[in-house]
Amino acid sequence: LRVVSGAFDAADDYIAERAGAGDVVVTADIPLAHRALAAGAQVVGPSGRVFTLSNIGAALAGRDLGEHLRAMGEQTGGPSPFSAADRSRFLQALDLLLRRR
Repeated sequence: LRVVSGAFDAADDYIAERAGAGDVVVTADIPLAHRALAAGAQVVGPSGRVFTLSNIGAALAGRDLGEHLRAMGEQTGGPSPFSAADRSRFLQALDLLLRRR
């Protein structure tokens, strides 16, 4: 267990600064996923989406678009509820990433 300061993004900073080759980072936070990938880690989201250097740009763009639309007052709906299929995809993706290490 590691406790970090209450500063904005302190936990993300802690993870990103320590992530590297051989590590697997589990996060739904797209900017953190980007930082972890840049550091050489493998990244998977809680619904089983594996982030790579090839797809993180599109994920960042989609996040930025959603943020822009919400700032303009648009209702974007948010993420779907976590499902049994999400759990299954996550476990399969995590197993695959851990075997690659």
